[in-house]
Amino acid sequence: MAIKVIARQTLQKIGKYVGTYRFVLQAQLYNTLTQKKVIQEASLRSGIQKGALNAAWEAIGEVVKAVAKDIYLSEVPVLLMSKWHEVRLCGLLILVVKFERLATRRLTDDEEAVRRRDEIVRMYLQYADQANNWDLVDMSAPKILGHWLMLPSGLGGHDYKQRLLDELACSTSLWRQRISMVCTWKTMQMGDHEWCLRYARMHLRHPHDLMHKAVGWMLRELGKRISMDMLRDFLEEHVREMHSVTLSYATEKMDPTERLMWREERTAGGNREPPHFSCN
Repeated sequence: MAIKVIARQTLQKIGKYVGTYRFVLQAQLYNTLTQKKVIQEASLRSGIQKGALNAAWEAIGEVVKAVAKDIYLSEVPVLLMSKWHEVRLCGLLILVVKFERLATRRLTDDEEAVRRRDEIVRMYLQYADQANNWDLVDMSAPKILGHWLMLPSGLGGHDYKQRLLDELACSTSLWRQRISMVCTWKTMQMGDHEWCLRYARMHLRHPHDLMHKAVGWMLRELGKRISMDMLRDFLEEHVREMHSVTLSYATEKMDPTERLMWREERTAGGNREPPHFSCN
């Protein structure tokens, strides 16, 4: 199973390992990174032999392949509640595989598939706090929640889904907030930009760097997958409200001259007040 992740040594800023460096899996969901390249870089960064890393990689993939089809959904929470990052990853990836098998074109409007997709989404949201690292969020939110936003649901229509994402965005949980932003990757892949714009505005002045990066990443995808002019319109309206990291991520695909222009525009005249949004 081609799980596209890369190991990076990262300073932990929250949680019980705060202040220490730990190797975490970084999602590389939407590129063409090969397993061989991931293993090579992980080995180089960690000092762990390639054979051991390859075995761990294959183990996660084989577990997911072996059990995703046959495991009962009611058994997945045991994995999601594990204290081990890699076990929680397996649980989330099993949910991803189960959801994707129910989200094919043939099953889009199938009543039983709709019911089972909704069941997976309810479980994902119930255990959202167990996706307690940014890689766990990024590898699951777009393919479960983001895809669900674009499909028929027995739980409710657009207004229901928007209220649900608003609750995530207004949560005190960093991971739920990131889910509300990162899940919009899938909606843009399917041609809908409104979800991204809504939650980019809501999180524009978020205090945490993981959200600065998430918002900038989704805005970059907006320009890439929807329209660069739409991204420019957003920047024209909000560039002075943005954190510098958000702007850097958002303009990454622009040429150096335009990126400099937006950086200068951000600092010209000082920053504006953030846009108002009520969570009530």
